[in-house]
Amino acid sequence: MHIDVVANIGEARSDEFIHKTVIVIDVLRATSTMIAALSNGCQSIIPVETVLQAKELHKPGDLLGGERYCKKIFGFHLGNSPQEYTRKAVEGRRIILTTTNGTRGIQKATKAEHVLAGALTNSNACANTAVHFKRDVVILCAGTQDVFSLEDGLCAGLILDELSGILGTKQLTINDFGLAMQSCYLQTKDTLLEALLACTNGKKLCKLGFQEDLISCSKVNSTEHVPILERHQLVLHTK
Repeated sequence: MHIDVVANIGEARSDEFIHKTVIVIDVLRATSTMIAALSNGCQSIIPVETVLQAKELHKPGDLLGGERYCKKIFGFHLGNSPQEYTRKAVEGRRIILTTTNGTRGIQKATKAEHVLAGALTNSNACANTAVHFKRDVVILCAGTQDVFSLEDGLCAGLILDELSGILGTKQLTINDFGLAMQSCYLQTKDTLLEALLACTNGKKLCKLGFQEDLISCSKVNSTEHVPILERHQLVLHTK
């Protein structure tokens, strides 16, 4: 299995995703939120790039979720905090979600054979699902405004470490950036929360009062749920 890790959405080339499994990562916070929402029983998530698209797709009974500049969009039901997407809030509901980076990453990956939403919270399950599909893998780090974000790279490194454990290193070929991220993860695996608190996005979220989100998003393999894109909406992958 060959694995490419892409540092940010701006560096991604959609045509290179054809016939591959793409794992989109936006640890702080879009993919962590998607995982939380589907784990808590939401019917599906429709990821869109713009606020206008979200409003146009909204139907009675749907929830509008998302952020701009880390804050909930005016008039939306929910923001981009995993803490908001409780079972009481989302069970049985369809969510139209737009975020600055994560939903754009999902849209960028639509030419892939399979598109998964990954985060620290479901890395082992993501790795196992990717192995099940028996395709080469692209791990797409969302980044922030087309700039690399450390937390996404650390998560990519964790997923690579999980894949190495499942398949063995001899069955994997990894691009240089991926090898660097795996090494970075191994150096910080015992202090991941501290790394999230120290990174640029972590500091920004803490200033805005979202420190609990960082704690939630740093919980490695706290769920086995994997969102997968089917017919333009994210649902839980069923084995």
